[in-house]
Amino acid sequence: MTQPPPPIQPARPALPSAESWLAGVPTPAQQRQDRYAVAALVTSLPGMVPIAVVLAGIALRRIKRTGGRGKRFAYGALVISLCWVIMTSVAVALGLADRIRTGVGETVPIARVEVGRCFDADLEAETLRQVRIAHCASPHTGEAYATVRAELTGKDAEATQTIATQQCATAFREFIGKPYEDSELDMYFVVQEDRAVADGNVLCLVGMPGKKLTGSVRGSQR
Repeated sequence: MTQPPPPIQPARPALPSAESWLAGVPTPAQQRQDRYAVAALVTSLPGMVPIAVVLAGIALRRIKRTGGRGKRFAYGALVISLCWVIMTSVAVALGLADRIRTGVGETVPIARVEVGRCFDADLEAETLRQVRIAHCASPHTGEAYATVRAELTGKDAEATQTIATQQCATAFREFIGKPYEDSELDMYFVVQEDRAVADGNVLCLVGMPGKKLTGSVRGSQR
């Protein structure tokens, strides 16, 4: 009598591949911060906005593709870059507002220059009628430092010269901190009107022909 054949054994299920065993386990590339994200954050701190934005964009695309780390760095770089843009915009807006308020860059008759304003002009010109208002912190040729009272009605040119020079020289010493005759600076005056008025009718200016001044010369003792 023949033996019945042994029962058919079910096939052993195939083992999962090694790759599937590692599913969900971060690879070395996924464990470290994306170098572009790090570079974006580093360049954003000193305000290198265009470079930081480009690097952050590259980093976010790489992270999305590879599943790497560094999103916080990339987004942080974008936020910092945005802050730089906002601060720069505000600074520019304030600068323009200041220029409008102070008249910097405006060309005006020299007699209209206000005390405390600096200006650019050719101080060696035979006749000076117009000047351009300048910011005192920037290089400029002159500064209006005082208006003085001088009764000039009926005075001839020589007498006007003498009286105005004396009055402006007194104000010069108070403003510069040094007598005009001992100063390296030159003094100028503009008669706004002949009669003496309470606010002064002679505008006194100081400058240095052929050279630029930086900052106000008040108290400079130059």
